[in-house]
Amino acid sequence: MAKDKKKKKRKIDLLFITACISTSLVLLLIGIISFLLLTANTLSTQLKEEMTVEIVLKESITDSERSSLERLLSASAYCKESKFISKDDALVEMTEAMGVDPSEFLEYNPFYASYNITLDANYAATDSLQWIEQILLSKEGVEEVNYQREILDIVNDNIQKVTVVLLALAAILSLISFTLINNTIKLTIYSQRFLLYSMKLVGAKWSFIRKPFILHNLWIGLTSAVLASLILYFGMKFGIKYEPGLAALMQNETLLIVFAVMTVMGILLTTLCALRSVNRFLRMKSGELHYI
Repeated sequence: MAKDKKKKKRKIDLLFITACISTSLVLLLIGIISFLLLTANTLSTQLKEEMTVEIVLKESITDSERSSLERLLSASAYCKESKFISKDDALVEMTEAMGVDPSEFLEYNPFYASYNITLDANYAATDSLQWIEQILLSKEGVEEVNYQREILDIVNDNIQKVTVVLLALAAILSLISFTLINNTIKLTIYSQRFLLYSMKLVGAKWSFIRKPFILHNLWIGLTSAVLASLILYFGMKFGIKYEPGLAALMQNETLLIVFAVMTVMGILLTTLCALRSVNRFLRMKSGELHYI
C-alpha cells in the first residue's frame, strides 16, 4: 500500500514537472513576442527623436526676433531640445567635415546661423512636421525649415509594417499556446479521470471536485511563468555579452511588463484549460471514460 502511494506521488510529481517545463517553453515564446512588441515601440521612439529639424535664420534677424523664436521653441510641446549654431560654429563644423575652409577661397562665410531642434516622438510624422514648418516659417527672421522627409516616411512605414507582423505573430502564438497548454493539462487530468468519476458518484459537488485541480494547475502556471521569466532574463544577459546594444533595450519597465504578461498568461491559460478539461471528464459516463 505504501509503495502504491509512493509510486502515485512520483507519478504526480513527474506530471507536474513535465507540465511546468512544457508550459514554461510556451510562455517563453509569448514573453519573447511581448518583448519584441515593446522594444519595437522603444526603438521607434528613439529613431524618431534622433531626427532633427534645422531652422535656418535670416542674415537680418534681430535679437528680439531671435529671443521670440527661442521662447516659442522652449514653450512648444513638439520641441524636445534645441541647439543654436552660429555662423562661425557652422563654418567650423563644415570645415572639419570637408577638410577645407570654404571662407578662404570665397572670402566670406557662406553659412547661416540656425537652430537644430530634436522633436518629441509624438510629433515625428509628416502631417505634424508640415504643421510645425508652417508655424516656424511664420516667425520673423526664419529663412527656411529643413528636415529629412523621405527618411521620416521610410521609418514610419517600416515601424507600421513591423508592428503589424508582430501583432499577427502574437495572435497566432496565443492560439498555439492555448492549444499546447490545453493538451498538456488534459493529459495530467486524464490520468485521474476515474478519481473524478468516483467523486461524482459519491455526490460531491462539481465546484468541490474542480477546486483542487484548478489550484494545482494554477501553481503550474505560476511556476512556469517564473521559470520562463528566469530563462528570458538570463538569456538576455548572456546575449548582451555578444551584442552590447541589447543593454539599451533591457529597461526595467519593459522587463516588468513582459514578466507580468507571462505570469498573467500562465495563470489564466492553465486555469481555463484545467476548468475545461475537468468539466469535460465530469460530463462523461463510466463507459466513455474507458474508451478515450
